[in-house]
Amino acid sequence: MTGPLSGIRIVEFAGIGPGPFCGMMLADHGAEVIRIDRATGSRGGSQPVTSEDVLARGRKSIALDLKSAKGVALARKLCATADGIIEGFRPGVMERLGLGPDQLLSDNPKLVYGRMTGWGQTGPYAPYAGHDINYIALAGALAHFGRAGEKPTPPINMVGDFGGGGMMLAFGMVSALLGVARGGKGQVIDAAMTDGTAVLMSMMHGMKNMGVWSEELGVNMLDTGAHFYDTYETADGKFISIGSIEPQFYAELRRAAGLAEDPDFDAQHDRQQWSALKAKLAAVFKTRTRAEWDAVMEHTDICYAPVLTMSEAAIHPHNMARETFVEVGGDMQPAPAPRYSVTANPVPTAAPMPGDQTDEILAELGIDAAERETLRAAGTIA
Repeated sequence: MTGPLSGIRIVEFAGIGPGPFCGMMLADHGAEVIRIDRATGSRGGSQPVTSEDVLARGRKSIALDLKSAKGVALARKLCATADGIIEGFRPGVMERLGLGPDQLLSDNPKLVYGRMTGWGQTGPYAPYAGHDINYIALAGALAHFGRAGEKPTPPINMVGDFGGGGMMLAFGMVSALLGVARGGKGQVIDAAMTDGTAVLMSMMHGMKNMGVWSEELGVNMLDTGAHFYDTYETADGKFISIGSIEPQFYAELRRAAGLAEDPDFDAQHDRQQWSALKAKLAAVFKTRTRAEWDAVMEHTDICYAPVLTMSEAAIHPHNMARETFVEVGGDMQPAPAPRYSVTANPVPTAAPMPGDQTDEILAELGIDAAERETLRAAGTIA
């Protein structure tokens, strides 16, 4: 058996960012994911149409003109064969196309209809444009990424688009599909990046409620306030990461850094001392290269790791031992995760170009070669 989602069919309406990430996660774990691309060959936004697009791997692609009645009819016919769909348009777009939940669930009552948006299907912001930076700002996350005395720093688009968006939708899809498998009805999933990002902040909300997390930027243990939980520059201009929270790990840090006898470091959790201790640690770490610190601190309980670029991560011995990265079409990219003890995730295949499997998919739907040529000539398919 290849992947625990083997036998599940998902139809993905082409988009950018979190929707494709959700589709990639489902495909990585064995689902058959068919992407409906535009017959023009464009995916919209600034996303390039390329086989090197990691988020688009593992799919089949059919290219349809959804502005035509025949294109919409073909999309409905395909969705009637699916277990779930993924769409990431603004609220109301799918309804105007004739592909909204009412239409598709009437065709297929067990369908799981996944909707991915930034603001959600409802609420004052729902009709308007936005990007990851805006969603995590409104959800109360962005205000807490950054150093003391500096402005908030967006953590690229991992929190809103992928953690609070695509990953949350993938979880919702699998949960709803499990409900259907147990005899439940199909349903609509309203996955908003604002909601998902808020959930990702649950621990911080709990810490704030307990009085151990300040809303002031960069003064907490986990937001670069503490000297024992931060990154440091090395002699060769590279960086290392330290996360020595527990006292036994902190003692290991002090030993390896030559600070075991320095009484200043005895008061680990005295927040008034953190800034001065950080300056002392920074000076120590600048005395050796990253490789030299690796030799001292790797394979210990310090809670240490070198700060690696994407290229460096792919060839680090630990990642290579676990096969964390895989080569697809000559390009290195993350391997499917997590892993299972019985089922093996499929080896990713390169992203299809728009319409690569149009004929194959339509043939399966009973559209013969002559009719496909007519549709192609009219621009309904590509």
